Amino acid sequence: MPSVEENISYLVTFSKSADKTWGDDDNIQIYFFTVPEAVKVPFYIRVFDPDNGGTIDENRGGFNSKTKFSVYGGIGAHSNQDAVKPDPVRNYKSGVLLNTKTFGEDKTTDNKWFSFGPFNSLEGELQPELGGYIFKLVVEGLEGDDGNLYKLSLSSDKSNDVKLEGGNVFTYEYCFRTSDLELNTCHLYPFVSKDITAIKVNTYDYDEEGIIRIVSRAKKGEEIQPSGDGKWDASIHKILAEEINTSLDIQFIKRKPVHNNNIVVYLTNQYGVAMPFYTAPIGGVPKYKSGLKATKSK
Repeated sequence: MPSVEENISYLVTFSKSADKTWGDDDNIQIYFFTVPEAVKVPFYIRVFDPDNGGTIDENRGGFNSKTKFSVYGGIGAHSNQDAVKPDPVRNYKSGVLLNTKTFGEDKTTDNKWFSFGPFNSLEGELQPELGGYIFKLVVEGLEGDDGNLYKLSLSSDKSNDVKLEGGNVFTYEYCFRTSDLELNTCHLYPFVSKDITAIKVNTYDYDEEGIIRIVSRAKKGEEIQPSGDGKWDASIHKILAEEINTSLDIQFIKRKPVHNNNIVVYLTNQYGVAMPFYTAPIGGVPKYKSGLKATKSK
C-alpha cells in the first residue's frame, strides 16, 4: 500500500507541531491487514522508509521528527468501534500490542524496508466477513514538524515483498501525497456493500489542484466537491443498483502544478458510518459500462 492500481507515491504522517495546512489533519493514521484463514505460514508487516530524513520525507527546515509504528492484533483490534472512526479518539489503540518501534532520522532505515514480525495469523482478530484475521498498524507523528512519507507491505518474506495470497490492506482514512505531475491520476477503491444507498466523500486540504470524480460500472465520471487549503469539504452521492457489490474508483486528477500536496480522504455511508478503502480493489478495478441503464438503489 499504495498499490500499482492506486498510482499513489506515498502515504504521509506529519508530526504534532506541523501546520495543519501541510495536509495531515490529526497526525495519526490507522491501517488494517487482512490475513486469510488458510494462511499458515509466518508473515511480516513491512514499512518502506520509516525514518524521518533523507530525500523522500518532507523536510520543514531541518529534520526534527519522530514517528511511532505499532502493530496490534487480538480481540478488538478492528471490531472496536473507536478503531474504525476517521478521527483517532478514545480506544483506537484497541486490541493486543504485538510490536512497536519509534523512528527518528536514521540512515539505516532511510529509503529501505523495515519488517515487523514474524506474526502468526492466530495473533490477529478473526473476522470471517472481512476475509480472515485482521491486524492493525497505528502510525503516530510524535514530536517535530516534518512529514514522514512511507509505504506498507504484507509479505511472507522478511527481506522481500512476497505477496500473501488473498491478503489485503485497508484504511478508513487515507492520508497521501499526490503527484507533482500535471494530469496524473490517483485512485482510491471503496467497496459498496448491499446495504449502501448513498456515500459522503470528505476531503481535506486538496488545495483545489484538480478535479475529483467517481467512476464505476454505472458512472462515467461524477464530480466530487474538492477542498481548499487547510479546509474540509464534502459532497453526497447516490448509489445506483449497478454499483452494489462492486468497488468504486475515486479519481484525483491533477490540473495545476501544486508541489508536495498531501491530502486526507474518508467516506461515510448514509448512516454516517465510515467505509474502508482497499489497496487491492475487491472485484477488480471498476470499468464504466455504457450499455447499463442506471437505476437508483432501494
